[in-house]
Amino acid sequence: MARTGSIALALLLGGAALAAEPAASRDPVLEGLVREALDRSPEYARARATVAAERERIPQAGALADPTLSLGIQNDGFKEIQIGKMETSYFQIMVTQPLPWPGKRGARERAARAQATAVEAQLERVRLTTTAEVERAYVDLLLVRGRLGLLGKLEALWKEAEAMARTRYAVGAGAQSDLVRSQLERTRLVQQRVALEAAEQASVEALNRLRAHPLDEPIATARTLADVAREAPPAPSAGAAIEDAEARSPELAQARLATEAAERRLEAARRESYPDLSVTAGIMPRGGLEPMWLASVGFTLPVFHERKGARAVAESGSRRDVEAAGVEATRQVVALRARQRHAVASALAQTNDIYGAALLVQSDAAVRSTLSQYKVGKVTFASVLDVLRGLVADEGGYLESLAQAERVAIAAREVSLDAPGGAGGGASSGSVPGAGAMGGGAAKGGAPGGGQPEQAAPASGGGMNSGM
Repeated sequence: MARTGSIALALLLGGAALAAEPAASRDPVLEGLVREALDRSPEYARARATVAAERERIPQAGALADPTLSLGIQNDGFKEIQIGKMETSYFQIMVTQPLPWPGKRGARERAARAQATAVEAQLERVRLTTTAEVERAYVDLLLVRGRLGLLGKLEALWKEAEAMARTRYAVGAGAQSDLVRSQLERTRLVQQRVALEAAEQASVEALNRLRAHPLDEPIATARTLADVAREAPPAPSAGAAIEDAEARSPELAQARLATEAAERRLEAARRESYPDLSVTAGIMPRGGLEPMWLASVGFTLPVFHERKGARAVAESGSRRDVEAAGVEATRQVVALRARQRHAVASALAQTNDIYGAALLVQSDAAVRSTLSQYKVGKVTFASVLDVLRGLVADEGGYLESLAQAERVAIAAREVSLDAPGGAGGGASSGSVPGAGAMGGGAAKGGAPGGGQPEQAAPASGGGMNSGM
């Protein structure tokens, strides 16, 4: 049974590593970050040391007790040493070796091995969590850099709108307030860039902390969130996701292995009721007389078994029942979280399809059309403000939705037991530069869930309210 548990754990660890490798291997930068984090993480080193300590307990559990060496003297009378003169006077050299009842040592060793195997599942949890923390921090970095890219696009649009407002004002076709407002918006974008660059630096520092590098060391990224989404493998069905989670969950593996360890401890407790043995051998030199020797076998008498041994068996049995019940409880949570992640991922996938296929295209077309109409005086500057609000809300929401989809995928690879966030709430939290000023455009621009981006804080801390 213990060997079976070790084989099962080896399959679990190998399967989890294979499952996590493809996601990281697509991006050499992320792959290197994960590798460095696992090599240098103090949490992972601590978990490895704990496993090594548990393995050292296995040979201890199966070892014999140390023998006892006894030295003594027996003498007739108190006046002088009679060794060599009297037959009953001698030196005494004895060795006593305790011997557990046959099967006890094996049972104890099997219990220690099963416990060590259960601890190895904790090492896999630390590995998965460390990898997921790096991947989430990397997504946050890609998100804030995506927002910086969006900021650059918005700056170009406001520069174009300002040029139009200046031209119209110069020929007397526009109001001075239009020019002032466009200049104000560009100034606010400068403020937003400062905040986003600070958030970018914070994301870099978080990654460097995880891989034990200098906090201010730059991290170059060549990919975007859109690249991550395009390269993502097809989502499995709900049933396949649950099956995968149950096969790779360290918590479920640990619960099963803990049950096996409890069974082995119960086996050892039952054997403790058998008497232990002790073998004694000794020699008694008598000087010039022929030496004497002795050999004996002793048995412990389990006269207090009902108060100690029987209670220990009952305790071990109850603890085994506790662990057995924990297996089903853990399995239910693992299945629930897998199904919840599947539902969230499906909703995010549909949301992102709407963004890419229609919403962003229409939003960009609306901006271009409105700018062209404002240039010839067919619409007011308020219309320009409105469509730019919608564009920022839509593109910012798309970035956040892509990030949320990747976070859900990371949680699936991690086999996390944390409840996933709602798809609408995750996507609608994508505040971007300028979105805080453009609350009206958020509703018109189709921010997911009807959220107001100017009131939402982004997960990565990249967005800042402009106070417009």
